[in-house]
Amino acid sequence: MPTVNEIRAHFIHYFEKNGHNPVSSSPLIPHNDPTLMFTNAGMVQFKNALTGLEKLSYDRAVTAQKCVRAGGKHNDLDNVGYTARHHTFFEMLGNFSFGDYFKDQAIKFAWDLVTKEFGLSKERLLVTVYADDNEAESLWKKISGLSSNNIIQINTSDNFWAMGDTGPCGPCSEIFYDHGPSIEGGPPGSANEDGDRFVEIWNLVFMQYEQVNHDTRIDLPNPAIDTGMGLERISAILQGEHDNYNIDLFKNLIDASVKYSNTPAENEKLISHRVIADHIRSGAFLLADGVSPSNEGRGYVLRRILRRAMRHAHQMGCKEPLLHLIIPTLVSEMGDVYPELKRAESMIIDTLLHEETSFQKTLSRGLHLLEQASTKLNSGEKLDGEVAFQLYDTYGFPLDLTEDALRADGKEVDIQGFNDAMNKQKDDARANWTGSGEIGTHELWFSILDDFGATDFLGYELYSADANVQVIIKDGKRLKLAKSGEEVVVIFNQSPFYGEAGGQLGDVGYLSSVKGLDAKVTNTQVITGGLLIHTIKICSGEINLEDVVNLKVDAERRQKLRNNHSATHLLHASLRNRLGEHVTQKGSLVADDRLRFDFSHNKSISIKDLNAVESEVNAQIRTNSFVATRLMSAEKAIDSGALALFGEKYGSEVRVVSICEETNTEPYSTELCGGTHVKRIGEIGFFKIISESATAAGIRRIEAVTGQEAEHYFISQENLIRKSSSLLKVSPTELPGRIAALIDEKKQLEIDIKKAQTQIVTGGISSDNSETKAINGITYIGRIVNGVSPRDLRGLVDKIKNEIGTGIVTLISIIDEKASLTVGVSKDLEEKFSAVDLVKCAVSELGGKGGGGRFDMAQGGGPDTEKVPQALKVIEEEIRKKSKL
Repeated sequence: MPTVNEIRAHFIHYFEKNGHNPVSSSPLIPHNDPTLMFTNAGMVQFKNALTGLEKLSYDRAVTAQKCVRAGGKHNDLDNVGYTARHHTFFEMLGNFSFGDYFKDQAIKFAWDLVTKEFGLSKERLLVTVYADDNEAESLWKKISGLSSNNIIQINTSDNFWAMGDTGPCGPCSEIFYDHGPSIEGGPPGSANEDGDRFVEIWNLVFMQYEQVNHDTRIDLPNPAIDTGMGLERISAILQGEHDNYNIDLFKNLIDASVKYSNTPAENEKLISHRVIADHIRSGAFLLADGVSPSNEGRGYVLRRILRRAMRHAHQMGCKEPLLHLIIPTLVSEMGDVYPELKRAESMIIDTLLHEETSFQKTLSRGLHLLEQASTKLNSGEKLDGEVAFQLYDTYGFPLDLTEDALRADGKEVDIQGFNDAMNKQKDDARANWTGSGEIGTHELWFSILDDFGATDFLGYELYSADANVQVIIKDGKRLKLAKSGEEVVVIFNQSPFYGEAGGQLGDVGYLSSVKGLDAKVTNTQVITGGLLIHTIKICSGEINLEDVVNLKVDAERRQKLRNNHSATHLLHASLRNRLGEHVTQKGSLVADDRLRFDFSHNKSISIKDLNAVESEVNAQIRTNSFVATRLMSAEKAIDSGALALFGEKYGSEVRVVSICEETNTEPYSTELCGGTHVKRIGEIGFFKIISESATAAGIRRIEAVTGQEAEHYFISQENLIRKSSSLLKVSPTELPGRIAALIDEKKQLEIDIKKAQTQIVTGGISSDNSETKAINGITYIGRIVNGVSPRDLRGLVDKIKNEIGTGIVTLISIIDEKASLTVGVSKDLEEKFSAVDLVKCAVSELGGKGGGGRFDMAQGGGPDTEKVPQALKVIEEEIRKKSKL
């Protein structure tokens, strides 16, 4: 019986020997299609080739494409685990022709593979064709020998594919497998086609038309073929299974889930194991492709998937994080085919562990609230949308998690009520936002862009240039001139000033003219379309429309910006070399005095690794390598290995910045970047990391300085060391030892203080306001022990309880102008007395609220320190009253 890995390899090899170019799976984040959240089909990476916008170096291709469908139109999330063939992550096998072969060859390739290569019985197969596609029907009869009864005409959109309202389109032909009469369901096109007996295994799209408009469709000059076969479906058939979750890949993942959860895969728990096995794949592959869990966009879809799996783990009784334990099994199954999974394994494990640990804190409380609300529902009633929104807003429950939790009891959520609550929160947020008043200027910028076009940027080569004044703006209005003392915005036909973009701050500098203008440029920004906006302060003279003005960038500041921007590229490359290729840029700040770099990584970086990263950057600086720039298409740049920022929108032509020792050597770093950079990397001088921290889950931040600022940093650090040495009266080399000794001394003093407090409390030293009483045969000790922290009170109460054997102990400490109370009850008295109840009695006297803990130990407190004696008496009276019952 072939394994999933063998079936995938068989498919690829079959088409490779038939002249197809094997193409690796593209990432789950489509870099050339902003209309998609995730890659959801094999054709996505070939979209431009299929539409004729791009000419590839090959005209036949074969792929195994990783896909995710968990949001938007293609959303299988709700059904995953409950059905035999729904998945959030799946692999689509496909062969493609770009103007080479067409229907006859595509049908022959498909038929020969499923019958001769895979060995499926002809009697088990049937095909569908589009009702008007007589050519395909004839070809199927000729090539396969299938009877007319097994070639079904379908007159719906299921058998006609279109990319959109206009553009390439064409009829489809689908191959179905018959699992036999033991399973309910009819053939496609019949009344009971939704049954599970007949399963689609392959879809062949014959892209032969172009939809010009609603009424007009013309033939394409170069028809194309696009096919898709679900690897999980064909694997189930070839392994003699009806259910995808019974194939070897899923069996191994489910076995790992069973092992680490210590829960059998049976009854309702089988569904949970299936959900976990599916979601671990989509979660791991999304993480490997650079998606981080967050509360918006792709990151939120990832978090929804993970939290749905976590809820199922919790439902099985797992009290500890589970998902991260299954990752090694997944990597073992799929890591050889998808090496990005191996490279990112440690990062994936760390991220999952962090997400599970964080969510566990609120999951139990949220499920308790959901249970309370749902048990009150009568038959046919829906869960209040306000409650569902509270679960979302307060406890982090995605709506589909709440729906899934209710599903087992046949209950639903009031979706409209949920949406109303969500919209109300958004409306309230808008009402509380005063705004900056800048939105109204957008139309102004676009009108200027229409009038004059983009500003010609000269700053890659020049620091100074003459330019014509095109527009002067103040308070959102156009002016003809501006005079001394005014602050205005000016737009020129060309400029050497860099507008803030890509994390790099905008340039500052000076303006002058033969008419006597003297002005400072305090900021430069760029808007979509390439319009450079200069904010200026006029020191003397005036500026008029159509004046010729000399623009001069602050060269010293620009050089520092160039140093720091090039240093971020070195840092990015060094981090990937040291920590792994999962590291991707998530944001940056390139200022003249420092740089800041945010990147994907889920744990703090050790001093050893930080030192290694820093050393590698400085080693590169010492090579004094060239910094080369080239212009090319975005797709060509990314295909060549240039790093692109996830979520960044790039034009058809992009600027590629490479750092390499010689022009013909392998670059140390290659990135898409529009910023300004040094000519030789040695200009940076020196690079020093000054901090490393977390900014969000899975996102780390490094701050660093270069050149002169690095020198200033070293001087300031040296001064601190000298001052510390002077204060402690030791040499700099002796500082660590002296500080360690001081810390040890402090710890010993704290231990001595606690011992003294214990002696006081337990009676070793006389103490005011303390007594031991017998109340109706029950030993009671109530004492005031000022200056003891609430945490230490617990230990002292336990110590006294152990000494007296049986009884009740109350200790009250006044610290930081607040009274803290701890009550302990011995085990033999727990049936009659609750420490929680006794604390609550006293807390009300102290002006506090609540109080909590267990039957044998509870704590509380309040601000009214003068009432401490009364609080002790209240507890004593409560003991007296209950002891008589």
